Amino acid sequence: MADTRYLPVPNALVGERADAALARLLGMSRTKTAEFLDAGAVVLDGRPVGRSDRLSDGVLAVDLPDERPAAPEPPIPGGLTIAYEDEDVVVVDKPVGVAAHPSPGWTGPTVVGSLASAGHRLAEAGPPERQGIVHRLDVGTSGLMVVARTIPAYSALKAAFKERTVEKIYHAVAQGHLDPTAGTIDAPIGRHPNSDWKFAVVEGGKPSVTHYEVLEMFPSASLLEVHLETGRTHQIRVHMAAMRHPLAGDLTYGADPTLAKRLGLSRQWLHAQELAFEHPTRGGEVRVTSTYPADLAAALETLRGL
Repeated sequence: MADTRYLPVPNALVGERADAALARLLGMSRTKTAEFLDAGAVVLDGRPVGRSDRLSDGVLAVDLPDERPAAPEPPIPGGLTIAYEDEDVVVVDKPVGVAAHPSPGWTGPTVVGSLASAGHRLAEAGPPERQGIVHRLDVGTSGLMVVARTIPAYSALKAAFKERTVEKIYHAVAQGHLDPTAGTIDAPIGRHPNSDWKFAVVEGGKPSVTHYEVLEMFPSASLLEVHLETGRTHQIRVHMAAMRHPLAGDLTYGADPTLAKRLGLSRQWLHAQELAFEHPTRGGEVRVTSTYPADLAAALETLRGL
């Protein structure tokens, strides 16, 4: 048997290739969604959709198989997996509980340490404890990070992040229903006035811009696709909390602990699902997608059953 899911086509995906758009909607790899499309498992308003078809406005009916493939054994200490690699860069899929690099007070695994212990060469640029690091994900956020292996790649990627040419796409579950269902949050972020370890929307903070669109709605929450224009610490968490729609499971920023417990969440529902950038040395786009980790996938299924 298959589980049929009905998904309205968001305005932002109208005109996009079906395989790429479906990968964003389902949080799966483009290869996997292409398999669904080739098998005739995707219908748009009664018409089968091919992988290269351009989506029009309407409702997708997607037949998903009940069987879920087993996750591969992580080959790198700390549970990291390699999503893409070449001689200049490596894109890792970071699990929750792993920091980007060592920092005072942190004794757990790090991306830098895990890659180094697995024999991966990183760019000898920047502070020694941050070799190769050109951007970061919070310890409590899973998903994709690119790390530089060579100095030219490090320099080019640092510039790309500074110039905001890197496409960073997150999936998040926010409590309640956002109105409007697509929009932009442009609000400065700085240190929380009463908590040194938190951040908040504050006057005089750093410019911070978040674009969001609702992908799926549930009785008590919404699945969002989020594009970051800037990259402030805790940006998505802070902006959603400021909108009075904190991320599910994010008790630090005001999430409902009862809902978090019901969903089995011990961290915020937030995943760096897609990363795209111009290759730093040879040009051309590198685009990588990531599937939801087990805890977030289980919470999402629970929400669908509420």
